[in-house]
Amino acid sequence: MTKLSRRATLALFGAPALAVPGASLLARPALAQASFPSRPVRMLVPWSPGGTTDVQMRAFCDAASRHLGQPVIVENRAGAGGILGPQALLNERPDGYTLSQMPISVFRYPHMAPKPPFDVLRDFTWVSHLTGYTFGVVVRADAPWKTFAEFLDHAKKNPGKVTYGSPGVGTSLHLTMERIAGERGIDWVHVPFRGVADNLTALLGGQTDALADSSGWAEMVLEGRLRLLTVWTPERVKRFPDVPTLREGGIDIVSTSPYGVAGPRGMEPAVVKVLDEAFRKAVNDPQHVSILERYDMPVIYMGPEDYAAFAAKTDAEEKAMIQRLGLKL
Repeated sequence: MTKLSRRATLALFGAPALAVPGASLLARPALAQASFPSRPVRMLVPWSPGGTTDVQMRAFCDAASRHLGQPVIVENRAGAGGILGPQALLNERPDGYTLSQMPISVFRYPHMAPKPPFDVLRDFTWVSHLTGYTFGVVVRADAPWKTFAEFLDHAKKNPGKVTYGSPGVGTSLHLTMERIAGERGIDWVHVPFRGVADNLTALLGGQTDALADSSGWAEMVLEGRLRLLTVWTPERVKRFPDVPTLREGGIDIVSTSPYGVAGPRGMEPAVVKVLDEAFRKAVNDPQHVSILERYDMPVIYMGPEDYAAFAAKTDAEEKAMIQRLGLKL
């Protein structure tokens, strides 16, 4: 595996654009609420199979299928820090039959790229907000660090030698680890992966020293194969009551990366309403909730109007953070 510096990994995020921004201006079919949907709905999930988001979204789509009356089929579009699914929407008709999970990286990429591939507030129709993550930093069970403070101290004393994996450049995991490094004067090496499975494999194989990711690590922590050093939630996590938050460790950061579902811009309000009503039921469906509980993820439902307002607020906040950190592709 090639170990990359922070500057080098930022360069990797500048993947070629997959779509032309104006492509969503296709003729819109006149869809009546009563006739939609009449065929399966595609759900783009911009992460690799088997990770936390993939498992959660598959459970959500199963529940949505029951409430929508048509299959909601997951298609994985992993890579580029989670923007490939949203970016693909630019080439899709706004008929409600192609949607995407919208990670928080969609609010960051346009402010980091020299030529943004999309306008996050102009090019999408915000349908339903769903949930957020439990993030944390884990190491192998045989690692010498028993606490996050010990890990940070070791990293500071060994500049350029400590490596950590994340789901990709520009993700919340990457940016939060770099914020921590900046606050503590640490120079460590970021290694981006396409998903938690590859990230875990590298950690267990000794190719990286630590992993910063969503709670796909939870079962291995409970089994004693990994050690959880810290969580990034506002409060301690129910299943890991002995693990302190970043704030408890003196780092005033909370990171949960809430997300939802959107479609191409220009979707008919009646179609959005049908989807949102099914998604509201699906996110609260007991079978889906059981998956959320497995990964310590809360229900954070918002309808189209509230989600659109949330998107505008998040875009402004992320723009300010990117400018403050001086991050460029």
